[in-house]
Amino acid sequence: MIDFVQHIPLFGSFVNAGAIMAGTGIGLLAQHRFSQKYADVSVNALGLFTLVLGISMGIQTKHIMIVIFSLVTGSLFGQLLDLESLFAKAGESLKKKLGNEGSTFTEGFVTASLLYCTGSMAVLGSFQEGLGHFPVLLLAKSAMDGVISIAFAVSLGLGVLFSAIPVFIYQGVLTLFAGTLQGALSEAVITEISAVGGVLLIGVSLSILNIKNVHVMNMLPSMLVAGILGVLLI
Repeated sequence: MIDFVQHIPLFGSFVNAGAIMAGTGIGLLAQHRFSQKYADVSVNALGLFTLVLGISMGIQTKHIMIVIFSLVTGSLFGQLLDLESLFAKAGESLKKKLGNEGSTFTEGFVTASLLYCTGSMAVLGSFQEGLGHFPVLLLAKSAMDGVISIAFAVSLGLGVLFSAIPVFIYQGVLTLFAGTLQGALSEAVITEISAVGGVLLIGVSLSILNIKNVHVMNMLPSMLVAGILGVLLI
């Protein structure tokens, strides 16, 4: 079984995308059986979980100045590109093509995509599979994302389903380039990338909990900056 899986390109990313779609399907089927107060409490629970996960990742940094400089520089670059607007337009375009007028479609698409892509398991799991190992981390992440998708879909609707697309592309690219990046991205560098990702997850949690609308999408280049600085300085 393990040998069979290892011969399927991007198997872990396919399973992850499938789990998100399956979880969303279950959530959509259950959507009309729950009142809004139950949907709200589910999303609040996910927001708190995301906050704790982000903090646990962020405090692992061993080079705090790399994290700070990466966040500031990457955020400025992302703001210049206005990545959030581009992503929101993609969500609105999908909504129109599907004829889905739900007000939470784009929110579900963007929020779920950020949560599934910024965690350390996405990076480490993609590298694990790309280097020829059995994708244990991505399969574990698939189970987590599938469960989270159920709760998100109940509250935010169909948009969550389409987060599977950027997740598959992001993890697929990392997997395909893992061999090239293997020598450059040491465990110490990945720790700093994950720490920046953790801070971004805190921003996602604040948005989920309606505490503050943090434009996390525009801050995503921070993870790339952290990788570059880590390679140069660590």
